Amino acid sequence: METIEKLVARGAMRCVFAAVLVLGMGMAGRAQMPDPPGQPVEGVAPKHETYLFAHMMHGDYWRLYYSVSLDGLHWKALNGGRRVFEDYRGHADIARGHDGRYYLVGNRGDDQPDINFWVSEDLIAWTKHGDYVPDLKRVPDYPKAMARIGAPKLYFDERSVRYLLTWHTTHDLGKTDLPEPYWAGQRTLYVTSKDLKTFSDPPRKLFPWEMATIDTIVRREGDRYYAIVKDERYPTLDWPTGKTIRICSAPHLLGPYAEPGPPVSPGFREAPTLIPSPDGRAWYMYYEQYPGVAYGLSVASTLDGPWFQASGGTNHRDWDKYSLPAKVRHGCMIPIRRAEYDGLVRRFGIGETN
Repeated sequence: METIEKLVARGAMRCVFAAVLVLGMGMAGRAQMPDPPGQPVEGVAPKHETYLFAHMMHGDYWRLYYSVSLDGLHWKALNGGRRVFEDYRGHADIARGHDGRYYLVGNRGDDQPDINFWVSEDLIAWTKHGDYVPDLKRVPDYPKAMARIGAPKLYFDERSVRYLLTWHTTHDLGKTDLPEPYWAGQRTLYVTSKDLKTFSDPPRKLFPWEMATIDTIVRREGDRYYAIVKDERYPTLDWPTGKTIRICSAPHLLGPYAEPGPPVSPGFREAPTLIPSPDGRAWYMYYEQYPGVAYGLSVASTLDGPWFQASGGTNHRDWDKYSLPAKVRHGCMIPIRRAEYDGLVRRFGIGETN
């Protein structure tokens, strides 16, 4: 026969369980996870006020569309989801340059020989700035490069006051049992420029190690440079990091870059783009689950990590910590001034958050 003390204890436990159950039912309609770090404290002005996402759309590849955000997490389409600049072709990438203006890079197709540049004061009106044709036959230690130019990316390095232009070009692997030899042969090439009129010569490989990489972007944090790459080897038991986003770093813009660290994304992700959080204390890295399935988001306080993946794309707003317009694909995100954001909204009009 149970003692009075045991009966009382059992009753107390039942009360605790009931309270937890009621609390859980009350929270069922709300996300049970913290919001991503990086948002400003109430009453404190954000370091980065607004953001632009220049991208293409599923079903209209290579063309230019805009979405904007006030917090780097929730994005709204501009121009009713229509193109914003008809002349553009490419995987949009924009850098604020040496003269304070914005420079947009693209290309007419992977099988075309030229890389193209436009310039703008306000991100609305774009003027052709020039073209560049890399001599792929003269890349050192790359004798079997194919005549292919993929996804040019542009970074302006304030420290050296020069631009770094990167793209990927594959080479003939010869007889190989690697899956997807065309993609396994991709390497990141680069040139530099002071004005995007004249360029260093010849193009060179950015990394000293042999690994298939595409969609490379470069950023600086503190005294180090970080190259964010897509590991383009096909995933296998011998190469489990394939088709993920990885990061490597170097003491200088042109390296030498250490081998990439562990994946910061799930598999089959590409086209990474990186923005600082509004308060400047975190990094938001977006990447596409291709082809055009969804976007993912990883968050870290420094580019050295560690990184965690935020919840999104679940179609449950109470759980999603970020949202993008439907069908957005490859592009770049950049912080912009509030006046530039307001000008874009006035010119193109803004849609609803998904």
